[in-house]
Amino acid sequence: MAAVPSPPPSPLVAAVDLGGTKTAGAIVTGTGELLARAECPTAADGDAEAVFAGVARVLEELAGHPAWPGVTAVGVGSAGPVDTAAGTVSPVNVPSWRGFPLARRIALRTALPVRLLGDGVAVAEAEHWLGAAAGYRDALCMVVSTGVGGGLVLGGKVHPGPSGNAGHIGHVSIQWDGDPCPCGGRGCLEGLASGPAIVRHARAAGWRPAEGAPLTARAVADSARTGDGAALAAFDLAARALATAIAGTAALVELQAVVIGGGVAQSGPLLFDPLAHHLTHYAGLPFTRGLHLHPAHLGPDAGLIGAAAAALRS
Repeated sequence: MAAVPSPPPSPLVAAVDLGGTKTAGAIVTGTGELLARAECPTAADGDAEAVFAGVARVLEELAGHPAWPGVTAVGVGSAGPVDTAAGTVSPVNVPSWRGFPLARRIALRTALPVRLLGDGVAVAEAEHWLGAAAGYRDALCMVVSTGVGGGLVLGGKVHPGPSGNAGHIGHVSIQWDGDPCPCGGRGCLEGLASGPAIVRHARAAGWRPAEGAPLTARAVADSARTGDGAALAAFDLAARALATAIAGTAALVELQAVVIGGGVAQSGPLLFDPLAHHLTHYAGLPFTRGLHLHPAHLGPDAGLIGAAAAALRS
């Protein structure tokens, strides 16, 4: 009896998720399983080479894994804006990287093809593939954390746009006379709804962290759960800002669902309850009402899984 041939091995890709706080990497299978992962802090205030040293360290650690010889491509999700045609990145929260040739530098280091995308687009890739946006033809996927990012699913496909920045909702201006933003605009959503913004507005309203607690949105959330008025007001302001931007996006592209992940979204009802309430006031047109709000399913791995998804397709 002839031997039955074994199925071909699952394709493997490497994924890198670069943010203002940390750089993460993983070896990922064709089904989205993370075989290995590595992580290090992002030297966001350092010079360009210091920031890239963190990326190199993550890649070096992954290259030491036994599965590395099977890796066929690298997917990279980076804080934006990005320029996918040029392979460059200019993250707002990494000042030394302006037009940094990240795709070329990673390709030279790994001798592998590289697929670059914005971090919000990476989350949209992941959540539409394996997460809360699966099954929706039109969705906005967001990350609310140190910054605010987003990506769009339109007509059943992730829509990155020509430069890879479509859906970058964090830098939609929702206050025409608001505070200046590092991006060059004013009154951007990120300045009102990100984790640091929640801390800033809570402190301005009189909030103080518990003894020994850090100045983080998680600490504000802990206080809000005890009924602290200033903490609750800061989350309500963030939710209202998010509702404003989401309603505007729904009016432009007709969404079915909104998926929100990131550290701030982990506060659960503290964010999602006032967000649902404010959406009833800002999403007034019939085709913008009834949006399905979902917490992201893939948690902190979403950026890696989305970058891997893009690499697998390429």
